[in-house]
Amino acid sequence: MAPVLSELGTRLGDRISIVEIDVDQHTDLAVKMKVMGVPTFMIYKNGRQLWSEAGTFTFETLKKKLEDAENQ
Repeated sequence: MAPVLSELGTRLGDRISIVEIDVDQHTDLAVKMKVMGVPTFMIYKNGRQLWSEAGTFTFETLKKKLEDAENQ
Protein backbone atom coordinates (compact mmCIF):
# COMPACT_ATOMS: atom_id res chain seq x y z
CA MET A 1 0.00 0.00 0.00
CA ALA A 2 2.98 2.32 0.48
CA PRO A 3 3.30 3.10 -3.27
CA VAL A 4 -0.43 3.88 -3.51
CA LEU A 5 -0.31 6.20 -0.49
CA SER A 6 2.83 7.86 -1.80
CA GLU A 7 1.17 8.53 -5.16
CA LEU A 8 -1.96 9.90 -3.45
CA GLY A 9 0.23 12.19 -1.38
CA THR A 10 2.04 13.38 -4.48
CA ARG A 11 -1.10 14.05 -6.52
CA LEU A 12 -3.43 15.30 -3.78
CA GLY A 13 -0.93 16.47 -1.17
CA ASP A 14 -2.21 20.02 -0.95
CA ARG A 15 -5.77 18.75 -0.36
CA ILE A 16 -5.22 15.79 1.99
CA SER A 17 -3.17 14.62 4.96
CA ILE A 18 -2.10 10.99 5.14
CA VAL A 19 -1.45 9.64 8.63
CA GLU A 20 -0.08 6.17 9.30
CA ILE A 21 -0.41 4.70 12.78
CA ASP A 22 1.34 1.54 14.03
CA VAL A 23 -1.53 -0.29 15.75
CA ASP A 24 0.93 -2.63 17.49
CA GLN A 25 2.46 0.34 19.28
CA HIS A 26 -0.82 2.23 19.75
CA THR A 27 -3.29 -0.49 20.69
CA ASP A 28 -5.39 1.92 22.76
CA LEU A 29 -5.98 4.08 19.70
CA ALA A 30 -6.73 1.04 17.53
CA VAL A 31 -9.42 -0.04 20.00
CA LYS A 32 -10.85 3.47 20.24
CA MET A 33 -10.98 3.77 16.43
CA LYS A 34 -12.48 0.26 16.13
CA VAL A 35 -9.72 -1.04 13.88
CA MET A 36 -10.58 -4.68 13.17
CA GLY A 37 -8.16 -5.35 10.32
CA VAL A 38 -4.90 -4.05 8.92
CA PRO A 39 -4.69 -1.98 6.90
CA THR A 40 -7.72 0.11 7.77
CA PHE A 41 -8.38 3.32 5.88
CA MET A 42 -10.40 6.18 7.30
CA ILE A 43 -11.44 9.45 5.75
CA TYR A 44 -12.27 12.42 7.93
CA LYS A 45 -13.48 15.85 6.96
CA ASN A 46 -13.81 18.67 9.49
CA GLY A 47 -13.37 16.17 12.32
CA ARG A 48 -16.17 13.90 11.13
CA GLN A 49 -15.52 10.37 9.92
CA LEU A 50 -16.94 9.89 6.43
CA TRP A 51 -15.60 6.43 5.59
CA SER A 52 -13.73 3.54 7.15
CA GLU A 53 -12.89 0.16 5.68
CA ALA A 54 -10.24 -2.50 6.16
CA GLY A 55 -8.44 -4.04 3.22
CA THR A 56 -6.21 -3.08 0.33
CA PHE A 57 -7.33 -0.69 -2.37
CA THR A 58 -6.10 0.52 -5.72
CA PHE A 59 -4.96 4.08 -6.28
CA GLU A 60 -8.11 4.81 -8.29
CA THR A 61 -10.44 3.43 -5.61
CA LEU A 62 -8.87 5.51 -2.84
CA LYS A 63 -8.70 8.59 -5.06
CA LYS A 64 -12.42 8.27 -5.80
CA LYS A 65 -13.24 7.84 -2.08
CA LEU A 66 -11.23 10.98 -1.30
CA GLU A 67 -12.85 12.97 -4.09
CA ASP A 68 -16.32 11.85 -2.96
CA ALA A 69 -15.48 12.93 0.59
CA GLU A 70 -14.19 16.27 -0.65
CA ASN A 71 -17.58 16.94 -2.26
CA GLN A 72 -19.57 16.19 0.88
